[in-house]
Amino acid sequence: MDLLDRRFLFVVGKGGVGKTTVATGLALAASRRDKKVLLALVNCNERVSQILDTDPIGSEIVTIAENLDVVNMTPDAALEEYGLMILKVKAVFNAVFRNRLVRAFLRGTPGLEAWSMLGKAFYHACPPKGEPDYDLVIVDAPATGHALDMLRVPFVIESVAPPGMLRRDAARAVKMFKDPERAGAVLVTLPEYMPANETIELSDALENELEVPVLHLVINRVLDVLFAEHERPILEALPSAIADDSEIHGLAVAGKRRALREAIQARAIKRVRSHIDAPCAELPYYNGLESDTAAIEALSEALLRTV
Repeated sequence: MDLLDRRFLFVVGKGGVGKTTVATGLALAASRRDKKVLLALVNCNERVSQILDTDPIGSEIVTIAENLDVVNMTPDAALEEYGLMILKVKAVFNAVFRNRLVRAFLRGTPGLEAWSMLGKAFYHACPPKGEPDYDLVIVDAPATGHALDMLRVPFVIESVAPPGMLRRDAARAVKMFKDPERAGAVLVTLPEYMPANETIELSDALENELEVPVLHLVINRVLDVLFAEHERPILEALPSAIADDSEIHGLAVAGKRRALREAIQARAIKRVRSHIDAPCAELPYYNGLESDTAAIEALSEALLRTV
């Protein structure tokens, strides 16, 4: 089954690995397949507008390309919109959600702010009645720990909340998130020790604790391999064999550093790929991605080419 044929994708990884770039690339790829797509950012300093050269993205859903809408969800705005989607009637919503005591209670309820954002995204993908607003909703999640906390919320609500609308919605979300035919996680990492190890732990938590399927692995910023494995020890030893005042000593040091970096990259990729049983895309290192809007188009297709 094609990754983009699902209804809900959760893009997650360690901070700084390129989650937003990957989420944006997937959204573009899906929109070019004539799917109506919502890219939902989670209360972040958004960079989608920089990547795609658009106006800044706020808490209102905006269309930034054909078939592609984007929103930067905030807890307050998401809670209000989610509440309005549930209650339907504006007057009833105002009577409930504008009440000072109700608002204070909602803000003080653990996990409710996270659920308001996740629930809003889920509601667009899977309303209780009628057709969904979008063919695919892609959530650009917070960094690993916060993303897991957010995903745990509907599972907790389903377990402890009293019978009612909140629990029913949480149960529907849990059912979807566990269904690999409809939803799942896209993990983003770098070819380095710490991001790779954190991604492995994240994969274990998703699949073993929450039973959320890992559908795709993206290894971002992969350097071109210049040296064969058997050449690296020679390059690593070369600087010590050349006099410090030699004209080529600096070149030898640069070669050693590159060989070491490639060795680390190879081990990290091998480790994460051997642990996570999912299709994998390796994206090349490109320093100017966010200043080259044409590059994101090529990247969006590269995301779906597995190796």
